[in-house]
Amino acid sequence: MLEAIRKHSKIVMILLFLLIIPSFVLVGINRNYFSEKSPVVARVDGHDITQAEWDNAHKIETDRLRAQAPSIDPKLLDSPQARYATLERLVRDRVLQAAVQQMRLVTSDSRLARSLQEIPAIAALKRPDGSLDAAAYRALVGAQGMTPESFEAMVRRDLSVNQVMAGVMDSAFATPAQAKPALDALFQRREVQIARLAATDFASRVTPSDADLQAYYQAHSSQFQQPEQASVEYVVLDLDSVASGISVSEDDLRSYYKENLARLSGKEERRARHILIQAPKDAPAAERAKAKARAEELLAQLHKNPAAFAELAKKYSDDKGSAAKGGDLGFFARGAMVKPFEDAAFALKKGELSGIVESDFGYHIIELTDIKPAVTPSFEELRPQLEAELRQQQAQRKFAEVAEVFSNTVYEQADSLRPVAEKLHLKIQSATGVERTPARTAQGPLANPKFLAALFSSDAIEKKHNTEAIEIGPNQLATGRITAYTPARTLPFEQVRDQVLKLYVAEKSAELAHKEGEARLAAWRAKPDSATGLGEPLLLSREQPQNQPPAILEAVFRANTDALPAWVGVDLGAQGYAIVKINAVKPPEAPDESTARQRRAQFAQWWASAEGLAYYEWLKARFKVQIKVPRPEPLAQAGA
Repeated sequence: MLEAIRKHSKIVMILLFLLIIPSFVLVGINRNYFSEKSPVVARVDGHDITQAEWDNAHKIETDRLRAQAPSIDPKLLDSPQARYATLERLVRDRVLQAAVQQMRLVTSDSRLARSLQEIPAIAALKRPDGSLDAAAYRALVGAQGMTPESFEAMVRRDLSVNQVMAGVMDSAFATPAQAKPALDALFQRREVQIARLAATDFASRVTPSDADLQAYYQAHSSQFQQPEQASVEYVVLDLDSVASGISVSEDDLRSYYKENLARLSGKEERRARHILIQAPKDAPAAERAKAKARAEELLAQLHKNPAAFAELAKKYSDDKGSAAKGGDLGFFARGAMVKPFEDAAFALKKGELSGIVESDFGYHIIELTDIKPAVTPSFEELRPQLEAELRQQQAQRKFAEVAEVFSNTVYEQADSLRPVAEKLHLKIQSATGVERTPARTAQGPLANPKFLAALFSSDAIEKKHNTEAIEIGPNQLATGRITAYTPARTLPFEQVRDQVLKLYVAEKSAELAHKEGEARLAAWRAKPDSATGLGEPLLLSREQPQNQPPAILEAVFRANTDALPAWVGVDLGAQGYAIVKINAVKPPEAPDESTARQRRAQFAQWWASAEGLAYYEWLKARFKVQIKVPRPEPLAQAGA
């Protein structure tokens, strides 16, 4: 039966076509035939944000951050907190876009044009006459994967969205009377004495038994895990490896030499000196005429006495840089000077004097003092350079073809890298102790998260198959395979006993310090005169923390100081415990006028930000924002 179908495949295809197409005409094509509906993660103004949109937005964001900071830890980028932050930004964008539509905010063509001209990369594309180089502009935005129309639409949309918050934040203001109480509280100073109970001082009191250590080990087994690791081998295909297999013929080299001789030859250079009588292009006509007459007078003197050129340049030239050297400009090639000056200089013979040469800077008198002819290197002199250039060009043209062979071979012969290495003359490299995330010292493919993700896929782990060809950089492909795999495991107690002991002692020492600190705090509050071991008085402020840890600083400035002295206890975690006696509260030092202005301006920014945040929360309520994904715990709490 299968043979019959193969023989009459065209007839079968026609029958299937006639049977299937009418069903789509009658019923319609459901997009769920092709893809499952993505779950809704948020809703803004009745419009859904799907999981797929969230994933795509997060991928774009992580790609952008990786491009800016290649060494950033991938775990941070893909943490629940980072992903949730992307969702919040996505919601914010939708809220502001909804506000734009409701308020009918638009960006005029003139406003768009001004904004585009404020972008330095676009401003640099202006021609001398003020017009924009359209081809260069199209290439600039094309490098970002956009057309000028789509880029301008994006800028127009962003400007409209910015108007939503600008209306609130730009109109916010704070009076000095409003700023003073907040700034006085912020820069307030408090005199304190501190007693520190270091956890290490209590370590000698901790004498754990084996049972205690075993119990700690069982309760904290996640701290003693060895991550999954693999021994791997891999090969890399790049332009250098393709070029190494290319042999350049003698005929090709000689043809390339002839075609590129003008580029490879040195340019003729000329040395000249000049006298400039300055007269800008936009100067009044009378001023330019006066300058030209002065230049003609000097030229007449030079015709009478050419040897006086250096003396006259020092005395009268408005080009102060060269005037001090008698007008000498040194050697220069074509393209180094403005065109009228260049044309005149390259038309002179050695020792010859020009007439009056007009440029945008004014009027020049030029004397050609030397000529350095162009040097044409021989074929043999350029052979190494020619060979390298030609081989690289041929490698560029051949890379796509070799890349296809590379990709097909590693897929079709998935059990080994040897076939692709032998076929394309590539070196098989190996590494041990490779983990799923790049090590800090990793290089090449082992520093590429995408390559490692493919290497640790279930197929690569279970079947030891080659990965597909992974692009790890421009004109760079890599494939690899796992040769030995060790899954993540909890290390045996005997192997980590010393580490368990150290952690146990540190934890129990901190607990003893905390317990002792609380007891002393209670006693000193009851009988302040009994306090011993307090340090010398310190004057703390948020500006001058006196090298105190943030926990102490926060506790000091959160303490109620209605009654003095005030006592606070501060848990310093693994470092122990601190008892702080607050003796006095002092107003901030009076700042100079400049600092006071800066502080008031900073407070005004904070006030504007607070108003903007309140307005955004109102917009969220107005557009009935629903985020259906629970907010993850902050990193600090998640790791506690």
